Amino acid sequence: MLRETVTHAGGHPVILVDSITKIEKGDVGAIVISASHGGQSSGEFALEVPLTAVFFNDAGIGKDEAGVAALAMLEGKGVPACAVSHESGRIGDAADMWQHGVVSRVNDAASRHGARDGMTVQDAVRALAG
Repeated sequence: MLRETVTHAGGHPVILVDSITKIEKGDVGAIVISASHGGQSSGEFALEVPLTAVFFNDAGIGKDEAGVAALAMLEGKGVPACAVSHESGRIGDAADMWQHGVVSRVNDAASRHGARDGMTVQDAVRALAG
């Protein structure tokens, strides 16, 4: 299971994880690209570590938008969060999301930092790191 720091943006490490369960207490301030779905359970894991920003796979959005529920959870704590279209980045494959991912949803905190639907993941990272 992948866990790799691929770059630094605005002084923040950008960490790819195939599962949000692989974030660590030492990841405080990181920008995490997680290939997990953006559901409630993923949001709970992301809230355990103060991150600069976090990305999830939208998992096709799902019934009652369950695949992106984490975005609202993180918004409540002021954490920028984005969902990546399952049509552009494979669920469970953070490297694919990093290389090919296109943002499908952003929370208000991410929007305030310049992240937008339709951006590539790498462009959204640069916006959030600024």
